[in-house]
Amino acid sequence: MKFVLSTLFLCLVLPLLPVSAQKRRPVPKRTATEPAKIREIGQIAVVMDETLSVLRPKPSLFAVPLQRMRRGRVVKILGVAEADGIKFFRISAPPGNVGWVQSDAVFARYRAGDDARLAKLIQSMKGFDQIEAAFEFFNLYPQSPFRPPLLLLFGDLIEDAAAKLSRDATNRLDRAEMAASAAPLHSYYLNFVSLDRYRKIGITFLFNPSTKQFHYDGASWREIVAKYPGSTEAAEAEKRLSDLNNKMARNLASQ
Repeated sequence: MKFVLSTLFLCLVLPLLPVSAQKRRPVPKRTATEPAKIREIGQIAVVMDETLSVLRPKPSLFAVPLQRMRRGRVVKILGVAEADGIKFFRISAPPGNVGWVQSDAVFARYRAGDDARLAKLIQSMKGFDQIEAAFEFFNLYPQSPFRPPLLLLFGDLIEDAAAKLSRDATNRLDRAEMAASAAPLHSYYLNFVSLDRYRKIGITFLFNPSTKQFHYDGASWREIVAKYPGSTEAAEAEKRLSDLNNKMARNLASQ
């Protein structure tokens, strides 16, 4: 009889107790990746890998592409998600685009190791893309230990480009037009249309009218000598600057 009364008492009392007293649900634990995701929100990043820079309405490789963002585009991270085995950032990209992009397409100062990742990407590139990406690296990582070797590479790439520009200008400039004009020869070369995209990123070419050759002005090599005087790159940069002086002086003394 006592057992029956006890059971009856429990049946009557339990429904009156607060729900939290009847059954306590475990508090969900925050995963280790959540604080990292929170820290990324609000950060600024720069699009560098155009192969992966597709902006999409949803965080999925199967979402319809909205546009492919150009290298150097500055974006703000608004959210983080994972799908299709990929980490995505929800970003805002001026003047008013918002969407999701694969996180590997962008680089930022706040992420440790991004400078090494970008330096490796630059080394795999070719042509003007390589020069443009290196230029963006210098803006993004002014204190990176990878800066000196990339500055040396940057100068070499531009000097190689100068040789090609010299050939192109000689072949494409109109000799009859130049002969009929009173404008100096060097002004035609230094207004050559193919120089424009280099000038947009601050690259300056010198011109030797005796040899009709463009040459890089050596700014990246001078930076190495001034800021990293004890480095291996500084010794190489000094050699290149000496070579540049010789190239610019060639045949000028006889004029």
